[in-house]
Amino acid sequence: MKRLPVLLLLAWALLATARAQAWELVGEARLTFLFWPVYDSRLYSLDGQYREGQRPLRLEIQYLLDVEADDLVSRTVAEWQHQQLQHPRQQEWALQLATLWPDIREGDILAIELDEAGGNTFYRNGQRLGGVEDDAFGAQFLAIWLSPATSRPELRLALIGND
Repeated sequence: MKRLPVLLLLAWALLATARAQAWELVGEARLTFLFWPVYDSRLYSLDGQYREGQRPLRLEIQYLLDVEADDLVSRTVAEWQHQQLQHPRQQEWALQLATLWPDIREGDILAIELDEAGGNTFYRNGQRLGGVEDDAFGAQFLAIWLSPATSRPELRLALIGND
C-alpha cells in the first residue's frame, strides 16, 4: 500500500518530464533597455519551427530584474495599443491578468502555453497560474512578440528563428 503513492508520484514526474521534452526551441532573444538587460525570451513549438498562427506554442520569459504585476499588465496594454490591436474584451483581459500574474522577482520565468484550440495557460517557475478565459486572447497576447507590427522587430526575428 505504501508503494502506491510512490508509484503515482513517479508516474506523474515521468509524464511531466515527457511533456516538457515535447517542446523544441524555435528561437531566443534578450530584451535590453539602454544597457540594462530586462529579460531573456524563448519560443517553443512541437517541431522547433514557427509558422504564423500555429498552435501549440510556448513562450518563456526569464526576467533579469524585479517587475511588479501592475507594470506587466500596463506594458501589455501599451503594446496592444502600439500595434493597434483591438478587441472588445481587452479591458476585461487586462483585469484578469492583474489578478492572475504575481509580482516577478529577478530570475523568475513567466511562461504561456497556447493549445491547439486557442486556450492559454500561464506558468510561473513551472507552477500553473491559470489562463484568460477567451480563445482570442492567446493570439493577441503573443502578437506582442510575434506580430510583424511588434515594437521590437529584432526580438521577433530572433524568436521566430530568422535572426
